[in-house]
Amino acid sequence: MTTFKKNTLIAIGSVSVFLGVVGIILPLLPTTPFLLLAAYCYARSSKRLYEKLLNTKVLGPYIKNYRAGKGIPMKTKIIAIAVLWTSSFYSIFFIVPLIIVKILLVMVVMYISYYIMSLKTYRNYEKL
Repeated sequence: MTTFKKNTLIAIGSVSVFLGVVGIILPLLPTTPFLLLAAYCYARSSKRLYEKLLNTKVLGPYIKNYRAGKGIPMKTKIIAIAVLWTSSFYSIFFIVPLIIVKILLVMVVMYISYYIMSLKTYRNYEKL
């Protein structure tokens, strides 16, 4: 792997970790997708950062629950889909001029929404 690619993946992973942490605090940002992206980037660029992320007391469980097949929280699904559709609607109505591209964009967003909703929903019964 080239140094540029490695550094780019580390930078994307670090920004994703930051956004994931912000997502824990602010209800508008989904935490799990950002942490999964960070784990993906770190796994391909820095084993040390990947292991550090997985072993973090607060962030590690998000990734471990997804990887263990437990799923992602319903709140994360709803926020991810809301952000996806909001940004897509903006692009569809104000940015993209061609109708065929608008239709394709709607189809892609529908598929991504379907995929997100088809993921298993994680429920933490320990807090009940």
